[in-house]
Amino acid sequence: MTQTAPPRLPLYDATAEAASGVVIERYSTSFGLASRLLTKDTREHIRNVYALVRVADEVVDGPATEAGLDHDLARTVLDELEADTERAMALGFSVNPVVHAFARTARTTGFGAELTKPFFASMRMDLERTEHDQESFDRYVYGSAEVVGLMCLRAFVHRAGRPTFDEAVLVDGARALGAAFQKVNFLRDLHADFEVLGRSYFPGVDVRTFDEATKVRLVADVQADLDRAALTVPLLPVDARKAVGLAHALFQELNDRIAACPADRLVTTRVRVPNPVKAQLAARVLAGRAPLPSRAAHHRSGGRA
Repeated sequence: MTQTAPPRLPLYDATAEAASGVVIERYSTSFGLASRLLTKDTREHIRNVYALVRVADEVVDGPATEAGLDHDLARTVLDELEADTERAMALGFSVNPVVHAFARTARTTGFGAELTKPFFASMRMDLERTEHDQESFDRYVYGSAEVVGLMCLRAFVHRAGRPTFDEAVLVDGARALGAAFQKVNFLRDLHADFEVLGRSYFPGVDVRTFDEATKVRLVADVQADLDRAALTVPLLPVDARKAVGLAHALFQELNDRIAACPADRLVTTRVRVPNPVKAQLAARVLAGRAPLPSRAAHHRSGGRA
């Protein structure tokens, strides 16, 4: 009797998923911590999305250059990564474990090139320009961050068996949260983006003349996005509420710390949320207190927020 060899694809799938899990754990304590609050299948989808986004980002943000690639070669590598991603989404397989895992998520949860094309277009912008006007900035934030929020939302609603993805309020919240995360990172990395990468993302903002008024304006813009996103956290499927609530709380804390940091110090240092504070925020979220409000709003209301 001939024995049939066990299928190998499940092993490859699991290995690809594990590789993506390593990426998020190594690169982001905040997202890694938040993702642990998700059910296993949803957590894997979110890790798969994060891993591809991070790998693409590394093509344009330093490691590729450190490896000796110039802009033209980096562009070629990025183009190849996009082509591999699109092929994997169509065929269900890639020799790149991170791409393979991402494609499994895309095929399972129901998104495709309508979200990946804007993402890769924004990544290319990092190779093509160092400053932005308002139109290009909005386009960049949409492709680099808002569509990532939409990918994550697709994973959340798939897990819950929702019949539709295009619920306007959830879409708006996902985009707002993605935008807030990206803009907070721009503020936190003002010095590194300018001095190391030669970039200035915010339209009309020169790091060399960055002042308190500019900081206050940018922090307020981030806060508006965080406030929009907070409205939708209670509307998310149950297993996603605490994870998204924790991610929101971590970036709310970061925005509050940036608000409290003098402008002249912000352009020379990288503001962080200490691990003990992250643990405290996680405890508050697990106790059902998400989304957490801005501490600045709390003080303005006399402690009633």
